[in-house]
Amino acid sequence: MKVSGFTIARNAVKFDYPVVEAITSILPLCDEFIVNVGKCEDGTLELIRSINSPKIKIIESVWDDSLREGGKLLAVETNKAFDAVSPESTWAFYIQADEVLHEKYHDVVRKGMEEHKYNAKVEGLLFNYTHFYGSYDYVGNSRRWYRNEVRVIRNDKQIRSYRDAMGFRKNEEKLRVKALDAHMYHYGWVKPPKAQQEKQKSFHKLWHDDKAAEKMAGTADEFDYSQIDSLQPFKGSHPSIMQKRIAEKNWSFSFDTSKMVFSLKDKFLMQIEKSTGWRPGEYRNFRLI
Repeated sequence: MKVSGFTIARNAVKFDYPVVEAITSILPLCDEFIVNVGKCEDGTLELIRSINSPKIKIIESVWDDSLREGGKLLAVETNKAFDAVSPESTWAFYIQADEVLHEKYHDVVRKGMEEHKYNAKVEGLLFNYTHFYGSYDYVGNSRRWYRNEVRVIRNDKQIRSYRDAMGFRKNEEKLRVKALDAHMYHYGWVKPPKAQQEKQKSFHKLWHDDKAAEKMAGTADEFDYSQIDSLQPFKGSHPSIMQKRIAEKNWSFSFDTSKMVFSLKDKFLMQIEKSTGWRPGEYRNFRLI
């Protein structure tokens, strides 16, 4: 069984993405790793090259920033990386530039890929998500955070990145997937406030015209992390590959975890979820089998 990893990256230095940690976190599970690096002038290409692994294959691409509707640009570029995956690979492991897999889940993921490698009905493997916010000490615990997403897909080129590259579909149909008891750690909301604000300004331009993007991001120099509904302390361990980055963090953030800013409707729906595990109205871009 061969496994290919793939991802996309652009302006990773400018916007402080942990892309090296992301790639390195799943590299032991991969026989090759495809990185689509968008043209930029912040040193992202050199950063990826610095990983210095023979497994890594870099595609240099000029991204079409006119593809703004629904974040389509991200899906187009993700498909470029997936299409470069070796036909000899059974599975393709997708990871975004702000996601990191804890090494404690390597065996779980490897076992899942081995178990289902000959079962063509299984088109992907589903991960749980832990979303960090504000700092490495807090995680989101409200309905605003997605709980699951597909990150390992069968190497079938009929499978395409969907909408804004968050998930995948095959012939416009949701993938049939098996769930893994593994968490992907999402660090997209943990950056110095200035870097987070710059990222927001750029990120909104992937969906909206310049005027709308500026209105949504605002004009502040720093991102205001206090505008969040609910958080809880993180009591686990971070991936070992993240330890250096965490030790070097240069901003502080604290949050009163007893503070919960929910509407009556959200309070009711949260209570249902807490009691039953069911999240009413949850968007699920997959079919669990």
